[in-house]
Amino acid sequence: MRPVTFGMNISLDGYCDHTFTIPTEELYDYFTGMMDDVDLVFFGRVMYQLMFPYWADVARDQSGTPGEIKFAERFTAIDKVVVSRSLESAPENVRIIRSNPAAELLKLKQQPGKKISVDSVSMLPELISAGLIDEFNLVIHPVIVGKGRPILPAGSLQEQLNLKLVETKNFSSGAVAHHYRKG
Repeated sequence: MRPVTFGMNISLDGYCDHTFTIPTEELYDYFTGMMDDVDLVFFGRVMYQLMFPYWADVARDQSGTPGEIKFAERFTAIDKVVVSRSLESAPENVRIIRSNPAAELLKLKQQPGKKISVDSVSMLPELISAGLIDEFNLVIHPVIVGKGRPILPAGSLQEQLNLKLVETKNFSSGAVAHHYRKG
């Protein structure tokens, strides 16, 4: 089975929000490197609409720093699945599914290929509970925000999930990337 990985930027107090940090070239290089092992991204609608068309525009227009452009080109080239009941249409390398994300991800996991990257906080509890997330890549930023969307809402998991730390990487910004696998 192909591995499924979840990756997210989070604050020290566990919140996910793209507004609390300014990504550096070093972070773009890190995330671009992570995409080398990924051939499918599994999105919820909110995260998908946050990421696109923004990154598609950066790739097309070559607007941004060299790190942003490289990330945008790699990220937009990867096939995507978006879970949404309301999204009407999507570009050619994006497939929309309407329901049952865990069952769909299980089917995709059983197909040959590279890693699947899950980019959805809203589906995370369901996908963890279904045993579908194999790896976690969390980039923790040196900021306490005290509000926003938590990576996992209190009480959202039925059982504790034990992880094994595989690697850490320190960034000059003070952010630290932690790569974990299921224990």
